[in-house]
Order: sequence, then structure tokens, then C-alpha cells
Amino acid sequence: MSEFIIGLTGGIGSGKSTVTAMFEALGIDIIDADIIARTVVQPNSAALHAIAEHFGDSYINADGQLNRALLRTRIFSNTNDKEWLNNLLHPIIRAELVQQTAAANSPYCILVAPLLIENNLMSLIDRLLVVDVSEATQIKRTLLRDTSNTDEIKAIIASQTSREHRLSLADDIICNDVNNTENNVSNLLLDNVHQLHRKYLSLA
Repeated sequence: MSEFIIGLTGGIGSGKSTVTAMFEALGIDIIDADIIARTVVQPNSAALHAIAEHFGDSYINADGQLNRALLRTRIFSNTNDKEWLNNLLHPIIRAELVQQTAAANSPYCILVAPLLIENNLMSLIDRLLVVDVSEATQIKRTLLRDTSNTDEIKAIIASQTSREHRLSLADDIICNDVNNTENNVSNLLLDNVHQLHRKYLSLA
């Protein structure tokens, strides 16, 4: 059981997945809030049935999967619907996060969540690691990765906690404004991860 939990977060396009993969390669257990969020709305789950009952059957695809794109559009433009969905899913996701961190076996584990601060998960962690990039880098990377346009990406950035607030809460910061691609991962980034790994092993 991991006695020490690192929370990892950052804005959209900051490179959280790249950094997380580096820690995982070092044998650290990763608890991913996004993966859990997808798991709790799998076909025939209680949460998915509740979503269909509240929003309608059109939010469920023919294969029984949640129509994420349609739901994302609905809640992004409707505060009440977003609040209802959060009230449904957040307690379920939180309980699973607690269970998985308790079951982790590495010397420390990492709880990665894009909205770790926004969703009040700080109480679950011992230390906060922020992967930080400029807004220009966020937009550039997300445009390359997703089908979103610049305005949509800016709206997502605006809906998250500010970069300044995120950094003010950080215990550790990785600056990831370097150009990381699948075949060209910055040695500096890797060095930063290894330094933090040694630090976290000591703290754990």
C-alpha cells in the first residue's frame, strides 16, 4: 500500500499524459481520474442509466456507450445540467479514487486528474505536482491532438482554474513548454521526472 500520494494536474494540452507515463515507467502506480470517469459510465452501469433517464435515450449510442460528444455539448452550455451530472458522478469517482490509491503498491503513487483542484480532490493527496505550460502552448498542442478549434480550446481553458491559481497551490512544478513528440521527448523533462522521483521516494 502506498502511504504517500502525489496529485498530478495541469491545464489542457500541458503534457500530463507524457509526464505520467514517465513516472509509470519508473514503476510508480498511476490512478487516473479520467479512466475512472469513463469506467463508471460503462454500458449497463447505474450511472449511465441515470444519465439516460435524466437527459434522454439519445445520449446513449446504439452500442450502449455514452454519447460523450453530445453530453459534453449539453453540459458546457447549461450550468444546471453540468451541476446535476457532477452531483451524480463526482461521489462515485471519488470513492473509486480512494479505493485505488489504497490498493496501490509502489512506494508512492500518483493520482492524476485534470480537474484535481476544481473537483476538490486536494484532500486526497499529500503533495501537488503541476505540469505547467503557457496558454499559447496549450492551444497549439490541443489543436494538433483534437478536432477542437481555437475558440473551443480557449473556452475549456477559461472553464478550468487559472494558471496562476494552479501554480500557487503547487508543491512541485514541471515546466513543459519544450517540444515533446512521441519520438522526441525532452531530456530535460525526463531529468525533471527522475529528480522528482528520487525526492518522492525520500519523502515516502
